Amino acid sequence: MSAYNAVKVFTATRAKERESLGEVMSAWLKQMADKIQVVDTKVLQSSDQQFHCLTIIVFYREL
Repeated sequence: MSAYNAVKVFTATRAKERESLGEVMSAWLKQMADKIQVVDTKVLQSSDQQFHCLTIIVFYREL
């Protein structure tokens, strides 16, 4: 992984929030397009008997 100096975490546990998480992240990336360079991303999913959590982690370099 290339060097990064900042991390943004998007996470949601409710179904409606999980469904829109990609749009939320895309809007943030569009807003930050001229301020950051994305270095890497990770998508994580965790569950137990009651809850499901979706997490998207964006590693980036501030310009």
